[in-house]
Amino acid sequence: MGNADKAHTRRNFLKISATAGGAAAGTLAAPAVLAQSPMVMKMQTSWPASDIWMDFARQFTERVEAMSGKRLTVDLLPAGAVVGAFQVLDACHDGVIDAAHSVPVYWYGKHKGASLFGTGPVFGGSATTMLSWFYEGGGAEFYRELQQDILGLEVVGFLGFPMFAQPFGWFKNEVKSVSDINGLKYRTVGLAADLMQKMGMSVAQLPGGEIVPAMERGVIDAFEFNNPSSDIRFGAQDVAKNYYLSSYHQASESFEFLFNRGFYEDLEPDLQAIVRYAVEAASTANTASAMNNYSADLRKLEEDAGVTVHRTPQEVLDAQIKAWDELIVDLEQDEFMKRVLDSQRDWVERVTYYELMNSPDYALAYQHYFPNKLKL
Repeated sequence: MGNADKAHTRRNFLKISATAGGAAAGTLAAPAVLAQSPMVMKMQTSWPASDIWMDFARQFTERVEAMSGKRLTVDLLPAGAVVGAFQVLDACHDGVIDAAHSVPVYWYGKHKGASLFGTGPVFGGSATTMLSWFYEGGGAEFYRELQQDILGLEVVGFLGFPMFAQPFGWFKNEVKSVSDINGLKYRTVGLAADLMQKMGMSVAQLPGGEIVPAMERGVIDAFEFNNPSSDIRFGAQDVAKNYYLSSYHQASESFEFLFNRGFYEDLEPDLQAIVRYAVEAASTANTASAMNNYSADLRKLEEDAGVTVHRTPQEVLDAQIKAWDELIVDLEQDEFMKRVLDSQRDWVERVTYYELMNSPDYALAYQHYFPNKLKL
């Protein structure tokens, strides 16, 4: 039986069950509370239980439950509870779980186009710019096309929380030039792996929970994950002391909220709306929480853990842009990816022009009120 047939059969079963249940309720005068039993959505993340991103996922589930009056409740599980961190898309497709909280780059192995929805070439747009492209510039339809038409996946997905640009990462020794990273074994994911390989590194694609053990065993020499809060929670400061902020390798990523298509389409229209728009509500809450926690944890890393925080050298940033130029030529050999990249370039050219022309120099004002702090 095909996936579409299975989904159709499942929907019919639920509808028949609901009808039969209604008839039985009328015949037997069952208590009304039985008809109002909450639906439970089993949702697994790609994050360890201790990661701050579990807190971010919980901000989504809390909003779903509150807005639905708990007609829909969520069983939120960490990575590994049902499947591995990188397997949540397949689990949603198969109906093993109803939903997932992850990032598109974790299924980059199925199609490199996944990486264009968060960790692709940086034309000048921030994560906020690119999340706006997803909702207003045609990105959502490209994303649906890739998942449903090209890969034949029985999933529905939305993006939320425009992440701050990811740090270049953690190194045992200082990085002053591109030559200092040549030959290093480095952890990253998605197209960032292709990028770093072009810059002379060898790359291991590992989920967050495996990074520090790999560093301790010498499997990798350096790594990035995402942010100071996640990094401090899994002990990055215990295996390296040089932390480099600013990078073009993953500068426009957002969370992915995945749902089994049959599960999502079987929801009542108002519950579908709640699930969808809770992504937008959580996006705002995640941003506020990230600003608070990331900045506080960066200070802890510097003041309590003896970490030296650096800005990534301009030479390395320039080399990243040149490496992206080379990768784009390869990526555009794929017809789908060429269409996505053309759309992104058109969006960034117009939108970022406005953003940059309109933005005052915030660093100038910051330095006026807080002198001698920035190391730009």
